[in-house]
Amino acid sequence: MDPVRIIGDFEDHLVIDARLSKLTVEVYVSEICRLRSFLEQQGGDLVSAATSDLIDYILRRSSGGIDRVTVKKIMSSLRSFYGFLVDEQYRPDDPARIIEIPKIPRHLPQVFTTGEIDRLLACIPRETPIGIRDRTLFELIYSCGLRIHEACSLTLDEVFLGEAALRVTGKRDRQRIVPMGSEAREWMEQYLTEARPFLLKKTRPTDGVFISSRGNKLTRQGAWKKFRGYLLHAGLAGKVHTLRHSYATHMLRGGADLRVVQELLGHRDISTTQIYTHVTDQELHQSHRKFHPGNQR
Repeated sequence: MDPVRIIGDFEDHLVIDARLSKLTVEVYVSEICRLRSFLEQQGGDLVSAATSDLIDYILRRSSGGIDRVTVKKIMSSLRSFYGFLVDEQYRPDDPARIIEIPKIPRHLPQVFTTGEIDRLLACIPRETPIGIRDRTLFELIYSCGLRIHEACSLTLDEVFLGEAALRVTGKRDRQRIVPMGSEAREWMEQYLTEARPFLLKKTRPTDGVFISSRGNKLTRQGAWKKFRGYLLHAGLAGKVHTLRHSYATHMLRGGADLRVVQELLGHRDISTTQIYTHVTDQELHQSHRKFHPGNQR
């Protein structure tokens, strides 16, 4: 059996049948290709691998210093692949099924204060097309609670300036309508009329909203590189995703309904959204400990 063809069939399955996101498909396929190389170096075979072979592979990957989140992704990849092999009758048993996925401790998401958000956005220059693009991009991510890939993949027909809304394509290609804040809308209008036409190259037409200096769609890596520079300038630590965490936390702190925030973030399960209530609960406990007179004695 040709492993290259089987991996190709597996990739088609992930896209067409499982309807996983492009990023998840890339992670799963990359992991199976790594596994194939490892097994072949050991004289083994991808399709007929035993549970012990998979454990050896996980141990080898873990020895490189990867964290438990990455181990969980590896396990998800292996279970998906060998489940596919069983379903397609390439083999009768699933060697990955009995390997336990490690439990990952829940960490509260990091958030910026509103003051830190203002300081960060103020660091972005407004005099250049790139600066206007970046201010619009990061203002939008915070204003709408977007994932970075959702913002970078926006197309012109998904922006509704008149209605101050976006049509966002999230994980598993699920779509949702998200309102823009007034400031984000103003920046978007300025960017589309003043900056984007300057960045767009006539030889490289694209319907992407956010354009790189070369006239291509801005990539997640490109956006993260710019964001890291602004973080350093503002004296802050975090990630682009911290803007999304901050959006959710600030919405709940302002009194937004948990179900509404779930819909705005595009979460399938409300338990994913509930982690932000723990952030605000933690703040309440800290304030209680600091200011309640009974704690001052």
